[in-house]
Amino acid sequence: MLQMPMLGAGTFRLKDDVAYQSVLTALELGYRHIDTAQIYGNEAEVGQAIQDSGVARDAIFLTTKVWIDKLAKATFAASVEESLEKLQTEYIDLLLIHWPLKNDAVPMAEYLAELKAVKDKGLVKHIGVSNFTNAQLEQAIAILGEGEILTNQVEVHPYLQNRKVVACCRTHGVMVTGYMPFAYGDVLKDAVIQGIAAKHTATAAQVVLAWMRQNDFVTIPSSTKVANLESNLAAATLTLDAEDMASIATLDRDHRLANPDFAPDWD
Repeated sequence: MLQMPMLGAGTFRLKDDVAYQSVLTALELGYRHIDTAQIYGNEAEVGQAIQDSGVARDAIFLTTKVWIDKLAKATFAASVEESLEKLQTEYIDLLLIHWPLKNDAVPMAEYLAELKAVKDKGLVKHIGVSNFTNAQLEQAIAILGEGEILTNQVEVHPYLQNRKVVACCRTHGVMVTGYMPFAYGDVLKDAVIQGIAAKHTATAAQVVLAWMRQNDFVTIPSSTKVANLESNLAAATLTLDAEDMASIATLDRDHRLANPDFAPDWD
């Protein structure tokens, strides 16, 4: 079974032809991990880009996510079938619960049973969660069993290092996928990051991506620019030294950007 590449191309906020071109370009440049979601409204464009890329489907690790209004038993499987149709694929490599519910309008046991069911049917290769707190992750593992949840996709960047969540995930062998690695560009302006970039003749973005990789975080930055997509891929050749890593560790400041009104009470 295909392993999840550490660097993927995200599609959050990308719409219509912009989403299509971004994914097509990413695949042409060598990306083999694409991340989308039902709520992004671009699954059809992502699917078409994959089709038009000429890259074999089994060489691509494709992630999508079930939105909060589809978690009930009555709507869950149908929403996954719709995602498959839009993505023009017979299976999804990784299906995530996009956000946990703050209330028990749909019990976690119900929507996780549905998540496991689509995997058991062969529609999904791996399952996981996103934006789960430690208590919610522990609850999910109690429901599904150890080893079922591949990843918890959460906001992680040098300004929000999410150490408690990372520690909990690692205790249970759950991979951490960090989204928004650049914090909408905030960390790219940081003097420490820029200093490390100058030292290595690299870009600030490459420093952040190297930091993510060396911390064993999968990450999924999105970009519409060929130069940025190329540069992000090239970050795989950059290795930060212990001093660099220690310097970035000091930048944590609980700078959380993804915090909608339905978000859980964060760790």
